[in-house]
Amino acid sequence: MIGSEDVVEDVDLLVVGGGKAGKTLAMDTARAGRRVVMVERGMIGGTCINVACIPTKALVTSARLARRVATAESLGLNLGKLEVDLRLLRSHKEGVVSEMVDLNHRQFLDSGMDLVLGEARFVAERTVEIRLNEGGRRVVRGGDVVINTGTVPHVPAVPGLAEAGALSSETIQQLDRIPERLVVLGGGYVGLEFAQMFTAFGSRVTVLDRNLTLLPQEDPDITEVLAEYLREDGVEMLGGVSVKEVVRETDGVRVFLEDGRSLVADDILAATGRDPVTAGLGLDAAGVRTDERGFIRVDDRLATDAPHTWAVGDVAGSPQFTHVSLDDYRVVKENIAGGSRSTADRLVPWNLFTDPELARVGLTEAQARATGRNVRVARLPVKAIPRSRTLRDTRGVWKAVVDRDTDEILGVALLGPESSEVLTVVQTAMWAGLPFTALRDGLIAHPTMAEGLNALFTAWTD
Repeated sequence: MIGSEDVVEDVDLLVVGGGKAGKTLAMDTARAGRRVVMVERGMIGGTCINVACIPTKALVTSARLARRVATAESLGLNLGKLEVDLRLLRSHKEGVVSEMVDLNHRQFLDSGMDLVLGEARFVAERTVEIRLNEGGRRVVRGGDVVINTGTVPHVPAVPGLAEAGALSSETIQQLDRIPERLVVLGGGYVGLEFAQMFTAFGSRVTVLDRNLTLLPQEDPDITEVLAEYLREDGVEMLGGVSVKEVVRETDGVRVFLEDGRSLVADDILAATGRDPVTAGLGLDAAGVRTDERGFIRVDDRLATDAPHTWAVGDVAGSPQFTHVSLDDYRVVKENIAGGSRSTADRLVPWNLFTDPELARVGLTEAQARATGRNVRVARLPVKAIPRSRTLRDTRGVWKAVVDRDTDEILGVALLGPESSEVLTVVQTAMWAGLPFTALRDGLIAHPTMAEGLNALFTAWTD
């Protein structure tokens, strides 16, 4: 409730949470001369910069280099014995993060926004009470309000898991040692990246997943190849299993499976998704409703049930990628100004930063066939691309799905080195509505991985 003694500050835009979408909108709006308050609990720059995309990809870079050093002789180099220095590893990761946090902080201040560090709670429509980190409180009301509070790692309700000190994707980055044995609970994007990373750092890693196959939304002919590479790197994978109980013992963590087996590790990482940060926000007072999982309900314009109140990024149930959050910013910016931009039918790419990378955009073969289209499939081993030979990394396979009647590119999965960069070439062609022949016949520089697109769209399997 707002007390009679409270002074309510009115601003043009109030942003609750400083993730990618919210911070970008706040800076843009402030630079345009509008009054903006952005409330952040303390993670300057958002989850991506501090504990997700940026630090994890910095560590992925180290893990990839470790693997390359181990095979350096194939490149004509003798680099000696590899040694992982955890102090240097953390310094590398934290240096990348601190540089980006400092850059964000300067940009926030230079934009003219009012950055408020504290805990916001809605007390009325478009109005929050902020408990300031430095003490005191403020009450702020926005002409428009954008909620961008993000998500946090989910810890499943497995008996004993929390009590055993299960690590999350965030806390594992703070370890003061490399565990000799690590169990990863969950075989999704996060679990697989950490599993392969810690294997490169010297851990014996076992991945446990309820699904029989990795990444069940992807075509099995792609994920089977990825699984083979992970096993070759030393990652043990147990699919189709459920954890019954976890117990912290003197020699580590014992994980009991429903099928009667058990295994022991020094640590267990719970990589089983993320939960929305909506508890304690006072959303009822704001007139904002959530779904059964706690994500804020929005329409395809990212508008909530309350007038002039929007939600963006992970907390709005958008696909949990920073590039999607950035597009949410574009959607809301236009709609606040009276436009009608929509999230419907977005062409969302994703990248799994294993080694080799798996990059995907558009429909899988199974999804395309389910639409009833007349589908044509192309498949190319990465070893057929000359650039992969010069990299001494010929692992992987590329796959494309095309509409046989219209030559439209429906989707691709690229498993191989530098796939995340090549993917944008295909996505651009799909945005432009180009037929597959544009990539088949296009003049692409040699020797590059993207050059493989010329060959991919001639490698038909039917």
